[in-house]
Amino acid sequence: QVHLIESGGGLVQAGGSLRLSCAASGGSLSEYAVAWFRRAPGKERQFVAAISASGGSTFYVESVQGRFTISRDNAKNTVYLQMSSLRPEDTAVYYCAADPKVTGPAPVAREYDYWGQGTQVTVSS
Repeated sequence: QVHLIESGGGLVQAGGSLRLSCAASGGSLSEYAVAWFRRAPGKERQFVAAISASGGSTFYVESVQGRFTISRDNAKNTVYLQMSSLRPEDTAVYYCAADPKVTGPAPVAREYDYWGQGTQVTVSS
């Protein structure tokens, strides 16, 4: 099974950019669909973006379309979330999740068995 570690979070002003990384160890992430979810204070976990194992298919929640890009480098065993034009409402803990049984960019948290510990993203106004 893979172990996932997120990095790249931090404090940024509104309109700024961040790139999150989800690095895997203990297995080849190339066999896993990967998704990013986030949880803001006092709110439920929300799907953000997902990518298929091959990288050929992606899916985004509407609120981040055109601002966020999910990508993967299977040679580096890493999935990225490039976030641009950040807004205060993007403030949350961001988690990556992965599962080899998921065939496409699924937006449903319960389909993913492997999760990272999360990285905090704070966007100031």
